[in-house]
Amino acid sequence: MKKIISGIFAVAVLFSSCSRDTLETEDDLSTDLKVESTKDLLTIPQINAIIDRYLQTTGDFNWSDVSDQVLWSATVHGDHILTIGYGASGESFRTENNRRLETVKGDIIFDVMTSEGVSLKEALLEDDPILNVIDLEVKNIETISALRGRSNIRYLEPNGYSFYAPTNSNIQNRSSSGCDKSGEILNTNDYRTIAPNSLISWTYDQHNIEQAWSHSTGADVTVGLIDTGISPNQPFLGSNFNDGHSSGRTIQKYGTFIDSSWWWSSTTDGPNDKCGHGTSMASTIASPRNNNFMPVGVAYNCNLVSYRATEDVLLNDYHERKGVKNALVALGNRSDVKIISMSIGYPWSIGNVKDGIRYAYSRGKLIFAAGGTSLDFTNWYPVIFPASMSETIAVTGITDNGNYQQCDTCHDGSEIEFTIVMQRDSNNNRTGTTLGFYNGDTDYVGGSSVATATTAGIAALVWAKYPNWSRSQVLNRLRQSSEFYPNRDGNKGYGNINALEAVQ
Repeated sequence: MKKIISGIFAVAVLFSSCSRDTLETEDDLSTDLKVESTKDLLTIPQINAIIDRYLQTTGDFNWSDVSDQVLWSATVHGDHILTIGYGASGESFRTENNRRLETVKGDIIFDVMTSEGVSLKEALLEDDPILNVIDLEVKNIETISALRGRSNIRYLEPNGYSFYAPTNSNIQNRSSSGCDKSGEILNTNDYRTIAPNSLISWTYDQHNIEQAWSHSTGADVTVGLIDTGISPNQPFLGSNFNDGHSSGRTIQKYGTFIDSSWWWSSTTDGPNDKCGHGTSMASTIASPRNNNFMPVGVAYNCNLVSYRATEDVLLNDYHERKGVKNALVALGNRSDVKIISMSIGYPWSIGNVKDGIRYAYSRGKLIFAAGGTSLDFTNWYPVIFPASMSETIAVTGITDNGNYQQCDTCHDGSEIEFTIVMQRDSNNNRTGTTLGFYNGDTDYVGGSSVATATTAGIAALVWAKYPNWSRSQVLNRLRQSSEFYPNRDGNKGYGNINALEAVQ
């Protein structure tokens, strides 16, 4: 029986209906929801109903499209946290002191202090030193209206609002989305044993990964992983990272996630995985090739830098969004990191995470993101954020039936660049093999999550073979080595990558 760590977009049941009727105006919605005044505080179900309508009819949602009342109501329900991206359009970050931006930021903070009648200490919650982002405490709808009248604000978002769930659904967002720490015994048909007694997943054969190892094993390339961390109970992603044919490399683990329900908490949770998802992604990218009859990673000689930036795969919490933003900046600042793998996401874009991605991209990073994973009857939903951004490379998973059949839980769309075979069309729909959460355990992992981590590993093989190449050269080689190149499919991009061709 397959076990899919339902990587991204694991809201479980995203929408109670997949109908796409004409989008109603907010006046219509207000009537439907019995809103009596534009200054009434909307309830969480009322806000979610409005979000649902946008998602079902346009495939996207943006807080800039809603009224002051909706934005204010979500801000109030989200601990009064309003995240503000300031500056001109596209001005996501700064690399040196900028008096104009400092003045803009100061004016915004002063206006909020005046409107709210509070001190600087009470108003300012977070001031990012690199990204043009601040978090302020806002309680009054008049403050929202005044801020929306400014020309030097890129976005206003209630980043503390973590209550979205489909209207009329009894299934809520869970902290365990995409999480599973239980291992599974591998079926002998799902791997081969290679020297010196490592297990190679059947999925690797679909992309000639073993053959590529005669040209490159990922040595001297560093991959950054932003996920739920790495299990302290898995020695092959810890003290035994250098083992067997894997040698002379490093693994580093950091944490930017704050595990607290209080927005004002500032103590990070450390690097250790408490979910299982990050451990599976790390294994897919870089687990060692050794003599212990354990699954081997795609780039088994690469370096790995892991950030526990989120509790699970769904970025619906204030601290998760801030944690991912901070991890992106940290990896962007590292000259040794070439590749970033992100098998996490959300149905719509998150401003401060978007700014973090743009910063990391400006530093030359090749960023892979998962196209989306959910239940099969929500597969109509398009590519999710951040894979929907032009600065990221979107990846999705398909089955092995030879016709590019979408995997049971995978999303696709026009943003997809590459596909990875990660699910059998028969034989119980088994997926790829990885290390388990605990020492001695093995596991299965699927969805667009593992497809993304696999692609990041292949990119590491290419960059190790051609260490002087730029990001664009590596990306072009991946495209040229894919099945559809030079053409591009409308939903599957350039298709399956041939890792052997990519490193020759």
